[in-house]
Amino acid sequence: MSKPKRERALKENEAKAVHRTIRVSPQKLNLLAQMIRGKKANAALADLTFSRKRIAETVKKCLLSAIANAENNHDLDVDNLIVAEAHVGKALVMKRFMARGRGKSSRILKPFSHLTIIVREVEETTNDDSVGEAA
Repeated sequence: MSKPKRERALKENEAKAVHRTIRVSPQKLNLLAQMIRGKKANAALADLTFSRKRIAETVKKCLLSAIANAENNHDLDVDNLIVAEAHVGKALVMKRFMARGRGKSSRILKPFSHLTIIVREVEETTNDDSVGEAA
């Protein structure tokens, strides 16, 4: 008498990883998400490895998690994975105050972000032009 199993939200050839409450603004995190969107997984990992942005290591961890989910949970081929989606969401914003001159204060906002990466397995297309010319 258990409840019915929930349908899978993703397609059969997709896997997902979510990293929540990353201590960076969504605008800065979206720059890295744009950089890897649509690329092959290996190329995206190489770009994140050599990126000079502070948060690139965290994005790389999330991408590695998505690749591991694809391989271990969904039996997808790692060599044929592309980064289908990489989207950023807003999380909480810590509000702090800093003392200023003449007894005043100013607000400091410390935003957090969520990152979702979806990888998809694509079929490799091979163009065999030499097969037709052999006859």
